[in-house]
Amino acid sequence: MISKDELDNALAERHGKRLQQKFQKVNVAICGLGGLGSNVAVALARAGIRHLHLIDFDRVDVTNFNRQQYFVNQLGEYKTLSLSKTLSKIYPYIDVKIDTVKITKDNIAELLKDDFIICEALDDAENKAMFVEEVLKEFPQKYLVSASGMAGKKSLNYIKTQKIRENFYLCGDRISGLEDGDGLFAPRVMAAAAHEAMTIINIIDEL
Repeated sequence: MISKDELDNALAERHGKRLQQKFQKVNVAICGLGGLGSNVAVALARAGIRHLHLIDFDRVDVTNFNRQQYFVNQLGEYKTLSLSKTLSKIYPYIDVKIDTVKITKDNIAELLKDDFIICEALDDAENKAMFVEEVLKEFPQKYLVSASGMAGKKSLNYIKTQKIRENFYLCGDRISGLEDGDGLFAPRVMAAAAHEAMTIINIIDEL
């Protein structure tokens, strides 16, 4: 198998040794491992980010395959376990911490205490709002990257990244109402996830 130095040197040739060294140090939490979170995790692992914290309580379901980074032979497994195995195939030297739990007001502070960058990738709008409110309240010094609006069939160009306040970024088209026939399509979900992943990379670059 390729050595860690060989792999990291190959990555450093793509984006520079200084950034690759930063990728080895920072802890990134990905909260929710559906269409957004699973794609964010894969993008960050391919970049060589070493310390990922995966949080989700759900299992892989047949309805996930159209937009999420899971495979048929993983059906029924916890997403935390399935995705951690996939990431280790992409970047064998990745350090993945998993918490197979539902995120609530009561456990957010404990779950995220060791993570410097927090990626919100939850499905439900109410849970998203609760999560963002609690993270901003509990961890004003940490970075939060969230997403809102990636469903439908509109152009990918509607998906943007906005800096909402210091240390808080929001990705997506911010459109919640959908017309009949609209849904969650892989290209738009992956585009929003790419915005989140790229925002995280840029945050690390600026540290």
